[in-house]
Amino acid sequence: MPKSKPLIDQQEEVRELSLAEIKQMRPASASLPSSLQAKLRTRGPQKSPTKERITIRLSPEVVQPFRATGEGWQSRLDAALKDWLKSHKPASVA
Repeated sequence: MPKSKPLIDQQEEVRELSLAEIKQMRPASASLPSSLQAKLRTRGPQKSPTKERITIRLSPEVVQPFRATGEGWQSRLDAALKDWLKSHKPASVA
């Protein structure tokens, strides 16, 4: 079997895969040991309190400073909102 080409080119970019290479791919279930598959399949219980997944649209002026702080920015945004709620009440919608 001929040696395969590296996936990263000289510019350290991931190269495009050929159709033949894609056809040779196997699902993770055929490649990984069953013990590792079991660990990857399930996610442990969420730390309490359980958070609620929502979709919200925020202005870039709000999001960018938090994103710039790196990983965990969403938790920091959540903490900032909790802190705001300590001294403010959300406006009621009439």
